[in-house]
Amino acid sequence: MNKKLKIVFAGTPKFAVPTLEIISNASFEIICVLTQPDRKAGRGMKKIPSHVKNAANKLGLPIMQPQSLKSLEVFNAIKDLKADILVVAAYGLIIPEKILNLFHKGCLNVHASLLPRWRGAAPIHRAIESGDNKIGVTIMKVVSKLDAGPMIRKISVDLLDQSTAGEMTDLMSLKGAELMAEVLEDIAKGNEIKFTPQDETKVTYANKINKIEGKLNLDDSPDKLVRKIKAFNPYPGITYIFRSKILKIWDAIPINLLPVRNFSPGDLISIDKKLILILNHGALELYEVQIEGANKISGKDFITRYSLVNGDTCK
Repeated sequence: MNKKLKIVFAGTPKFAVPTLEIISNASFEIICVLTQPDRKAGRGMKKIPSHVKNAANKLGLPIMQPQSLKSLEVFNAIKDLKADILVVAAYGLIIPEKILNLFHKGCLNVHASLLPRWRGAAPIHRAIESGDNKIGVTIMKVVSKLDAGPMIRKISVDLLDQSTAGEMTDLMSLKGAELMAEVLEDIAKGNEIKFTPQDETKVTYANKINKIEGKLNLDDSPDKLVRKIKAFNPYPGITYIFRSKILKIWDAIPINLLPVRNFSPGDLISIDKKLILILNHGALELYEVQIEGANKISGKDFITRYSLVNGDTCK
């Protein structure tokens, strides 16, 4: 019979929930869940608990929500848990080395990329935006340097043209949870764990998504813009102004369009009941759009609902 590993779990967003749930239901003991403090959000600016906090409450697990892990009080509280291992999945706070050293069986992280490519905050978004052919998840040792620890195991899947960041985040969260559970089982059984150093010459960084990146850039090529639409779905979306309102593009494809007289970059036009956006160098057919305050609709329905006049200019 395997020794029951005593685990501290650290995670915050929806991505981390499957890992928490799978290892909680396996032959391990989660003795504490670390997650970020409740944050104010929404129009009423009410404090909202993290996805991980909600999941931990449903599982009846003890929760800690420190603002940071730098205080002696927090250090002592974690030390007193006497846990074997720390499991991290998108926690979002820096973990000091003295805390990492508390776990005699190590500290492991679920990272949603094929390391060493795409270290950092937004690996899935940047992989899609860059047109990568594959996407994946890596189980790695946590070290003080961002996502730089040696790798234990990874898995990859093909990144299809229609894949959105939201869809891939859901898939990678499940793949990562399953992979972490496998690694923990090996540790519990006393199996040898092989660590592979990352090749520092192949490192790329996935910077956090900035909302301003979602503003439509008419200078982007059609292919690049479609990748951005997929990468920034569901957040922050690709936006521009249509009749003084924000319009978001949720799905589109590049199209070959012969020069159309009397229209300029930024114009929305209707051709054969297709919603077409003119760019500086090419055009897009918009499949799904959403005007602020309304639901998502197809490009065809948009033409009818808003009585599109060829040459409506977007900014």
